[in-house]
Amino acid sequence: MSNLVVVVFDDMEEASKVRDALRQQQKSGNLSLDDSAVVVKDTDGKVHVKNELDRGVKIGGVGGGLLGLLIGGLFFPVAGLLMGALGGMAVGASADLGIQKKFVGEVSDALKDGTSAIFFVVRDANPEAAFAALRPYQGQVYHTSLSSEAEETLRRVLKDRS
Repeated sequence: MSNLVVVVFDDMEEASKVRDALRQQQKSGNLSLDDSAVVVKDTDGKVHVKNELDRGVKIGGVGGGLLGLLIGGLFFPVAGLLMGALGGMAVGASADLGIQKKFVGEVSDALKDGTSAIFFVVRDANPEAAFAALRPYQGQVYHTSLSSEAEETLRRVLKDRS
């Protein structure tokens, strides 16, 4: 089972600081991240997305696909349909993957101009280590779980599109 966690912050820098704290937890063996991304919405409303996982870390297709699906669906619905392997099929499959519209709506509404967010996928683990790393920071946490069945569906979607 995977856990998708999104934390939205009231400034444009905090998500990067949290990314560093999560990396420390991963290096110490307390946390297993499949993927992570920092999203910044600048004061002009422009969204900047940075995949933040070290290149030396093996990225799971499910984690990367899930983040791409969610971020693309939130901020680039039209461009997301044209942007490569996942395309419209994955965006359309989001409901089948257990990502509820309410969750997507809450995260989208929370990311205002001049704010940032971190999206990360924690695999096969209790997300408590991630939450412990988040305690020193002020942010709104959104969390959803993906069942093994939902992960398998996403794997099939990714495989069929590659």
